[in-house]
Amino acid sequence: MNTLTEEQKILLANVQRAVRDKIAPAAAETDRTGTFNWDVVSLFWDLGLFQIMLPEEYDGWPQNPAHTLCLAIEEIAKACASSSLLLVIQAVGSYPLILAGNGDQKEKYFPMISDQRNLMGYLVTEPGAGSDVQAISSTAVLSDDMYVLNGRKVFATNGAVAGLYSVLAKTGEKELTFFVVERELEGISIGKVEDKCGFRGSNTAEVIFEDVLIPKVNMLGKPGEGFTIAMGDFDMSRPAVAALALGLAEGALDYTIKYARQRHTFGKPLIEHQAIQFILAEASTLIEASRGLMERAAIGFDSGRKNTKLASMAKYFCSDAAMKITTDMVQVLGGYGYIKDYPIERMFRDAKLTQIFEGANQIQKMIIGRELSRK
Repeated sequence: MNTLTEEQKILLANVQRAVRDKIAPAAAETDRTGTFNWDVVSLFWDLGLFQIMLPEEYDGWPQNPAHTLCLAIEEIAKACASSSLLLVIQAVGSYPLILAGNGDQKEKYFPMISDQRNLMGYLVTEPGAGSDVQAISSTAVLSDDMYVLNGRKVFATNGAVAGLYSVLAKTGEKELTFFVVERELEGISIGKVEDKCGFRGSNTAEVIFEDVLIPKVNMLGKPGEGFTIAMGDFDMSRPAVAALALGLAEGALDYTIKYARQRHTFGKPLIEHQAIQFILAEASTLIEASRGLMERAAIGFDSGRKNTKLASMAKYFCSDAAMKITTDMVQVLGGYGYIKDYPIERMFRDAKLTQIFEGANQIQKMIIGRELSRK
């Protein structure tokens, strides 16, 4: 593990305290009801977690922000994956503005995030476009000094609760462009709010744009730069998803070890049976390997080095590990692992999504193969 700075240690100590006192006690009820927890949102603002990826003058983290973000995500995911996803999406939604925003845009919107505490939404996915970003059909047509935005975005995390959106739309036949869009504009409506298998405390909604007038000055970057911005966003977000998956796996293993020490079968603690020890040993090894990949990918992004291959490796390896580990932990708990009175069942459901979003794991392997072939 990379040596942490004193500032990172202090931040993580505060996060651990918040997880213990506030987040972990509410995790099961949040999952059961499927409600969005605004108390957790306020807590994260107070801790400065939503601002980590912003520039330092807007309360952002001055050194290694992506690594710091991943550490916080990992810690929170040990107890509640839905809460940790809030940090991922805030960073993802802010990224197009951070990377491609001009001075005026940053001066207007960064305070709306850091001071006015607006959550961000990242609106790319559509009914016919998931991992294939180029297939989106939403359009932004220039009319005088305004763009007219039409389209339907689905699986939008924070879709119904965000105050600001980063929206990717077609501005030409093969031209994709990002815009920063304020939620309150006329013509924006919320469609279906998804009822999900896991991450039930995270808001996932359909966002519909009907002749929404977007000022021309809200374009992020130049026309046609949207695909490049989205790919750069993945280089930051995939280590973050890896950190979430890693935290899930750690939380499941930690709980199972405690359970296996207390549970007795055939005259001795469950953890003393070699069959159980082998399962736990494999899980622990996968977790340590996952941490190494995640941290290398995150620190690579912070250093400015091209980390595309490592980001994809970390995302797919950590999420596959989380799915395997949570499945195995259900097995160790037996019947108790399959009922909602125990957190392993929730972690098992949450882990599945980490293999799917921010590019399905099959896409990650394609990216790694493509990067290898270029060498």
